[in-house]
Amino acid sequence: MRSPISVVDVDRPDTWTRYRNGLCDTCAANCCTMPVEVKLPDLVRLGLVDPFEAEHEEPKQIAKRLSKAGLIDHFNFKHSIFTLARRASGDCQFLDAQTRRCTVYEQRPNTCRLHPQVGPRPNHCPFGAVKKTR
Repeated sequence: MRSPISVVDVDRPDTWTRYRNGLCDTCAANCCTMPVEVKLPDLVRLGLVDPFEAEHEEPKQIAKRLSKAGLIDHFNFKHSIFTLARRASGDCQFLDAQTRRCTVYEQRPNTCRLHPQVGPRPNHCPFGAVKKTR
């Protein structure tokens, strides 16, 4: 007998689960399908931008280069916020498709570091259990 799996919609925070320790251990990384907004220091930490470039280039020029390379999807000029590119599947480019774990965990952006304490529904996350295969 299968246990029911709750349906979660990352675009509808009212379907999210209240966060508790250990929840990520069995999660399918639904949060890693959401757009990730980052600042310049995050891009440096991720190794996408050189520290010298960050200090001496205009963010607009950096955004142009990263967009051309397919590393960002959008740049908000007013607030200097970059939106990381995602795969066609909607997954973050740094999410391992097989293990559903972050490949840059130690260098992850502040947006990811602060989730789920900060976000569309603080202290809740779009938890979805990993499907077990027999």
